[in-house]
Amino acid sequence: MPPDHLPLTGLLVIDLSQFLAGPYASLRLQDLGARVIKVERPGKGDLSRSLYLSDTMLDGDSTIFHAINRGKQSIALDLKNAGDMAALKKLISKADVVIQNFRPGVIERLGLGYDDMQKFAPHIVYGSVSGYGPDGPWARYPGQDLLAQARSGVMWLNGDDGQGPVPFGLAIADMFAGANLVQGILASLVRKGISGTGCHVETSLLESMIDFQFEMLATHLNDGGRPPRRATHRSAHAGLSAPYGVYQTLDGYIAIAMTPIDRLADLLGLPALDVFASAPESWFAERDTIKQIIATHLADATTDHWLALLEPHDIWCAKVLEWQDLLKHEAFQRLDMLQSVERCDGRTMRLTRSPLRINGHRPASRQGAPSIGADSASIRKEFDI
Repeated sequence: MPPDHLPLTGLLVIDLSQFLAGPYASLRLQDLGARVIKVERPGKGDLSRSLYLSDTMLDGDSTIFHAINRGKQSIALDLKNAGDMAALKKLISKADVVIQNFRPGVIERLGLGYDDMQKFAPHIVYGSVSGYGPDGPWARYPGQDLLAQARSGVMWLNGDDGQGPVPFGLAIADMFAGANLVQGILASLVRKGISGTGCHVETSLLESMIDFQFEMLATHLNDGGRPPRRATHRSAHAGLSAPYGVYQTLDGYIAIAMTPIDRLADLLGLPALDVFASAPESWFAERDTIKQIIATHLADATTDHWLALLEPHDIWCAKVLEWQDLLKHEAFQRLDMLQSVERCDGRTMRLTRSPLRINGHRPASRQGAPSIGADSASIRKEFDI
């Protein structure tokens, strides 16, 4: 797809954020055609440049920085320097969107809060993401993903009962907050197109984690405040009955989703489930017993054996894949979700692509993440700052 055919082509985003939530939001905008100029501290840059996943590093920067900042430009500005601050304000006055994730109060002390920008960029759509909202007893605490998960209650939905709190293995608070911020920014751009005025869009890691749990919280809030109870065996969802879960087979694992126990008992040839088959209310109340019966049975044959037995009858099930199996599978390859991007030094690396398709085409960005201030000279010249 030609770049000028993307829906946000011509949009200028100034990204003052770092780490994950804010940069994830600007990455999504970049994938949709926006030009993103990343403002970084001279010399040090975004702190996520040194946030290493395992021990993998490329060109002195972490892989996560490469992944979440591909396709962006970088200008190095010292926000404590009067000349650089004047240049930044002039740049913002020519932009459409600003994104920031400073701790509450910091951006205002810098003179770059939303109210401050109304004086020199009243048209701006201003996106803010924090850890726990703009005020309150947690507002000054570090807005970090694991800590937000810990405070949100979500860890009590993972793992098996009795296992203690189990965090997600991904920075889900950051990613959901970034995705929510993008939704608000896009809606505000529509409003701006209608009224000509910008607005302030705010979210936080905690708010995003609360929203993420809406289905379970709706139950909790309307059933007397009962806490979630995970299954003791192969728990996959604290609110769903058996057989919902992941089961070990002779050579791997199989996931089974919502399936009537009577149908599963017939197909698997499991008379031990007959006592539960005609009593749907027991599928939750006795789910630990039911799941243990199923688990013992499934361990006796291969995953492919069970899939061949269940899939023709439209039972919701799937083989549990590891990454190497996923990446070589035809279904994954048909999605064309990987791309090669080029770093400023000419070397290439493989990264994921946008999860969106526009008019049948998936956007691609062949340009990798920038080095600190790589575009400072050209941006200063273009915008006369």
